[in-house]
Amino acid sequence: MISMLKENSIATLVESIPFDSRHEINTGVEAYSVYENKGIKFNVVDYRDPETGKLHRFVTTLPMTINPGTIAMLYFKRWTIEKTFNNTKSNFKETKAWSSNTRSLENQMRLTAMSYNLMRVFEESSKTQQPELIHPSDKKYSEALEIRQQQAQKRDRFVNPLFFQARISRISSYTIRAVQNAIITGMSLQCFMSSLVARLVLPPQLIGEH
Repeated sequence: MISMLKENSIATLVESIPFDSRHEINTGVEAYSVYENKGIKFNVVDYRDPETGKLHRFVTTLPMTINPGTIAMLYFKRWTIEKTFNNTKSNFKETKAWSSNTRSLENQMRLTAMSYNLMRVFEESSKTQQPELIHPSDKKYSEALEIRQQQAQKRDRFVNPLFFQARISRISSYTIRAVQNAIITGMSLQCFMSSLVARLVLPPQLIGEH
C-alpha cells in the first residue's frame, strides 16, 4: 500500500532506513524512515520532485527491501491503471454490469481482462518486430517529456530520469479496431501484425542525446 501523508498527521519518528542515495532509482529521495502512530508502524518516503522542488511524503507498508525511489515512482505512475479503465469503458463499451449475479460479474471481469491482455500483447509484440521504432503514443509522450525537461532546466531543475524509462500506455484505438477488423475479415495473423508494425515511427531525439 502507498498513500500520501497528510500535513496534519501526527506520528513519531522511530528510526531511519538506510538507502543508496547515489543510485539513479532514488533520485529525489531525501529520507526513508519508520514512523509510529498509536502503536502502528509504517514507513515514510520523503521525496522532493527535482522538476518542481515540491516535497512529497509517501506512507507505505511495502517491505524495506524496496527502494524508496521505486515507491515514489509507483505513486506517481498510479494513473496508469486509469488508462486500463479508460480502454475498457471507451473501447470495449464495458460501462454496465451484465447482471447482479456474482458469477456473471466474475465472468464479465475475466472476459474483460482477457480481452485487454490480448490487445496489450498484440500492441507490445508489434514493437518487438522493429526495435528501432516506437509507438506513436510513446513518441508523443517522449516529446512532452522533452518540453518539460527544457522548461525545468530554465529553472536549474530537471525531470526525474525514471520518467524517461519504458511505461505502460493506453492501448491505441487503432490497435483495438485492427483486432476487431481482423476477427471480422479473417485476416491472417501475419498480415494483422504487419499492419500494426506499419504504424510504428522513429523515436524523437531526446535532450540527453543532443
